[in-house]
Amino acid sequence: MPAHEIVSSTFSRGKYIDLMPYQYGREVCTPGHAFGPFRRSHYLFHYIIAGSGTLVATDETGKQTTYRLGQGEGFMIFPGQTNTYYADMDDPWEYIWVEFDGIRVKESLSLVGLAESSPVYRTDKVELRDAMEQEMRFLVDHQDASAFQLIGHTYLFLDYLLRSVLTQRSMTTNKLQDLYIREAMTYIEQNYQNGITVEDVARQTGLNRSYFGKIFKSATDKSPQQYLIDYRMTKAAQLLKLTALSVGEVGRAVGYPNQLHFSRAFKGSFGLCPREWRRVNTFN
Repeated sequence: MPAHEIVSSTFSRGKYIDLMPYQYGREVCTPGHAFGPFRRSHYLFHYIIAGSGTLVATDETGKQTTYRLGQGEGFMIFPGQTNTYYADMDDPWEYIWVEFDGIRVKESLSLVGLAESSPVYRTDKVELRDAMEQEMRFLVDHQDASAFQLIGHTYLFLDYLLRSVLTQRSMTTNKLQDLYIREAMTYIEQNYQNGITVEDVARQTGLNRSYFGKIFKSATDKSPQQYLIDYRMTKAAQLLKLTALSVGEVGRAVGYPNQLHFSRAFKGSFGLCPREWRRVNTFN
């Protein structure tokens, strides 16, 4: 592709909850070409095919950090995060990107250490990295493929991305603790709508709540309470966006029989009340 050339496409073939692509593309940038500052509504991953450039991004506290990136590396942009990125003047980058979202994305990225405070993708697992790139290229090069094909390749892209950046801590965590964490997450996934508490989750694993909270936070960088809230609020956002359920019905569907309590929790997570969030995001 000659500079400056861009190929992109938007996925517009229905709504899916667990994982859904929104946009994918490839761009050969001219020297100094910049994008931002801008805030995204979804997750956006860039993989650098050639050249180099700079990412300027904010973390969870609003602190701004500058990252210098080159070929074989990448960066994740998170929903609501403010960032700017620009191509090098002497060796401008060419990158490929996928914009996506889903109720399991946030937790999956957190488990492998990708967060607003650590958005850079680097790996020494070349085979998995190359497989990830091939899945990204498929999305860009097969824009007329069926919806299920495109979603399937998005799953493969995310799988290769996650497996290629598993941290050493993740790989060496005690396997029995891993079993407890997986059991807890499965229990939350299957019962979040039933008003369960952290005590219920700990009891399901057979662990003391204090010890359970300690190993859960060590594995996910979140307390069990925050994980449960985030899971419910992410699910609620999907229901608000994809269904015509009332705010009260959405609240009850994610384990909040009291609409006021649900609205407060939702605003605490997203900064907007459910009705306002639905108005702003329904057509994004």
